[in-house]
Amino acid sequence: MFNKILVVCVGNICRSPTAERLLKNYHPQLTVTSAGLGALVGKGADVGAIRVAEQHNLSLEGHCAKQVSGKMCREYDLILAMEKRHISAICEMAPEMRGKVMLFGHWDAEREIPDPYRKSHDAFEAVYGLLDQSAQKWANALNAHQG
Repeated sequence: MFNKILVVCVGNICRSPTAERLLKNYHPQLTVTSAGLGALVGKGADVGAIRVAEQHNLSLEGHCAKQVSGKMCREYDLILAMEKRHISAICEMAPEMRGKVMLFGHWDAEREIPDPYRKSHDAFEAVYGLLDQSAQKWANALNAHQG
């Protein structure tokens, strides 16, 4: 059972907080947290991410960036990363998690989700669309898995 999910990106201020909140929206009974490989620890979500999320009625309020660690990884049933290189970094940090680390875009043809940090509003909008699509697909997969 995948009841505890960790979503990972780099800074933990754009992609992973958005993905975390989307997954929680689609699958409220899950415990979902996010963290970053090079987290801007203690920072809230990026203003670009907040703006786009709000336009889609999703709140990133209260988000606080956290640094991922091997110990943290071991507390989760499933770790979803934005890019293949993030998977490699997580597996180096916590080798025993290898079978539990997948791409957030896994059900979307193994798609990697690009970082919109310091890019245009359109870039954030495009990334939000990819995250939303993947979050829905994960929620469906997890529902099927738990059914």
